[in-house]
Amino acid sequence: MTDRDQYTPGPASGAQIRKEGEKWTLILVRELRHSPEKVWQALTDPAHLREWAPFVVDGSLGTVGTKVNLTWVGRPTPLETTVTRADAPKLLEYNDTRWELEALGSGTRLTLWHNIDRRFISMGAAGWHIAFDVLDHLLSGTPIGRIVGGDATKFGGWQRLNAEYAKQFGIETPNWPPRAAQKS
Repeated sequence: MTDRDQYTPGPASGAQIRKEGEKWTLILVRELRHSPEKVWQALTDPAHLREWAPFVVDGSLGTVGTKVNLTWVGRPTPLETTVTRADAPKLLEYNDTRWELEALGSGTRLTLWHNIDRRFISMGAAGWHIAFDVLDHLLSGTPIGRIVGGDATKFGGWQRLNAEYAKQFGIETPNWPPRAAQKS
């Protein structure tokens, strides 16, 4: 049995939403056992991102003004992305995403601010929750492999997380994946 076979995400936690009209922001906080410098590298280096994040980039995200193509898993078209803030190892911003890293003892409090369509906010929270778990395993030297996109929705625990986050956010649990896709 591999670590991935034994992996089960914990309960929904560390998430909140901010609503400003039609704009919703998902805020996820996770405490990691790794230094801000190590976490920064995982957030900015394309090779690291391919191991845990729900997107790939064709260049480093570590420098203000850098333009990269960012492709979300399951989306065929890349988004031209410009890094608007990069204060290593504390703050990173691009597109609709903001990462804050705060030293916490020998570890890091990682906060993600991600603007997301309100219809997908609980699904996004569930997906990021699993991605953060994968990141933590990767940085600990016990990688379990990337679990994103459609693979994440089929993974044990994702449906539960989706429902738990929907309840926390006071929204109806989205029916995802659609029932027809669940039967295949």
